[in-house]
Amino acid sequence: MRRLPPLAVVALAVLGVLALASAAAPWLAAAIGSNGVDVNLLDRFAAPSAAHPLGTDELGRDVLVRLLEAGRASLFVGLAAALASTLIGTPIGLAAGYLGGRVDALLMRLTDGLLALPLLPLLIVLAAIDPAKLGLPNGLATSNAFGLVKIVGIVALVGWATVARLVRAYALHLREATFVLAARAQGAGPMRIMRVHILPNLASPIIVATTLASGNVVLLESVLSFLGLGVQPPTPSWGNLLSNAQELVWSAPGLAIWPGLAIFITVIALNVLGDGLREALDPRRANR
Repeated sequence: MRRLPPLAVVALAVLGVLALASAAAPWLAAAIGSNGVDVNLLDRFAAPSAAHPLGTDELGRDVLVRLLEAGRASLFVGLAAALASTLIGTPIGLAAGYLGGRVDALLMRLTDGLLALPLLPLLIVLAAIDPAKLGLPNGLATSNAFGLVKIVGIVALVGWATVARLVRAYALHLREATFVLAARAQGAGPMRIMRVHILPNLASPIIVATTLASGNVVLLESVLSFLGLGVQPPTPSWGNLLSNAQELVWSAPGLAIWPGLAIFITVIALNVLGDGLREALDPRRANR
């Protein structure tokens, strides 16, 4: 493994600062005296100051606190959905690539069918389903935590196919490797070979794919929340902050600039980090 390129180190540092700042949002809110939810109409559209570093919005809520609180939701969805997609797609791709035959044909037809569907319209349709009408208790269906889990589940449900394709390609190559043939000759079964010999050698591409997928998920969550189908107010996310700001973009442009900038920086940093990890973990493939 090579060292991370300098640009990837910078991207990792930026993501670390964003994550720590978002995690510290409750303490910042306590220090400022604004939780980002309570309305204060006497302090609407306040200019940036020591009390409100990025000013306040149309309801007098601190913009910095809401931006960091939104980061907690957006970053959680991005990481959790990417990990969930990896956990679903990896065993499917591994089984298809190593076992081959009818198993491969069946799993890849399922994967190809999912990849053939337009991603964003499919996500919009799934996100528009009302859980309360499916029999879930209304209190659970409308809770903030369930809303986040719902978005993670929806993205993972349609996002695993890309991971499965990638893992299958590597598994097809590794199943004819010398160490796999030796393990097979010693009587190792398919499950043991996949778990002990092939899966550890897939760690590098899986880590890279998960990192790159996180950036895509942050964008998808922002789009869904902007359309009103993702994270629901009063829980802020970068997408619904942009949605709230669209009618105020001329009178208070900062309300749209800051969440847009947060999305831009996060996605760019995740993609740069993913490319850096590819170069560090798999230099031969990165140089192709």
